[in-house]
Amino acid sequence: MSKSTANFRLSDPIHFLALGFGSGLAPKAPGTFGTLAAIPLLLLMAPLTPSIYLLLLVLMSVAGIYICGKAAADVGVPDHGAIVWDEVVGLLITMFLIPLSWQSLLLGFLLFRFFDILKPWPISFFDKNCHGGLGIMLDDIVAGIVAWAIMMVIFY
Repeated sequence: MSKSTANFRLSDPIHFLALGFGSGLAPKAPGTFGTLAAIPLLLLMAPLTPSIYLLLLVLMSVAGIYICGKAAADVGVPDHGAIVWDEVVGLLITMFLIPLSWQSLLLGFLLFRFFDILKPWPISFFDKNCHGGLGIMLDDIVAGIVAWAIMMVIFY
């Protein structure tokens, strides 16, 4: 474990979730690995009714504000790259109401990563102006919404 991730503890449930079940500890592209870690959750959530899926999305987003903020405070880094719960939620937002296939998943994954990495406006606004757990979550929530909107146009 590198110095920058040495203060995370996978035995701590908050850190475990913030790190995307450990995927955020990947030495390269932790956000991409965090997004990949969302796929098993997506497969579990896909059969749910839209209202239950949406309820879980809201709960995971609100909980993520605390989870990401607490993990960041614990390690003393405002938006540590290993914190990837926001990517997990972002992909789940991207795939809301989208018929699940390997093609739709691949497209959703690529769109979400595109917007999460490049952060065009309005995503960049939230990235620069919101801080703490809310800031960590909000830019990825908006990236997920933008990717979702494109997915909706493509699939519907």
